[in-house]
Formats: sequence, C-alpha cells, structure tokens
Amino acid sequence: MAEFAIGDHVSWNSEAGRVSGVITRVHTHDFAFKGYTRHCTPEDPQYEIRSDTTDHVAMHRGAALTKLG
Repeated sequence: MAEFAIGDHVSWNSEAGRVSGVITRVHTHDFAFKGYTRHCTPEDPQYEIRSDTTDHVAMHRGAALTKLG
C-alpha cells in the first residue's frame, strides 16, 4: 500500500541539494522510464514527481521522500 498519494507535496535529496515537488503518479508494477526498467510492487511503489522549480520529472521510492506541509 502506498504511503504517499497523487498530489502530495514531497522533498528529496539530489545532487543539487534538497528538491521539492508534487507526486503526479504512483507506479505499482514494473515500467520503463528514460530507457531503464524501474522495478516496483504494490508494497514497494515508485513515485513520479514533478519538481516545483524546474518541471523535471523524477522517480523515487517512498524511503527517499519526505512529505511537506
């Protein structure tokens, strides 16, 4: 079961420092992203997040995210 939901505002660490964004999709089955297969399950989903500042789309597991507000 997902610990975050679509629309949640979250932050995570990146090479450029702390980044924040909004979850736009929750993936619960393996899928392709930027040429790689991302592995996930309903118990260990991956979250598609759009950055607040750059509109860049990132993928992260829940363990890497912190819910804001």
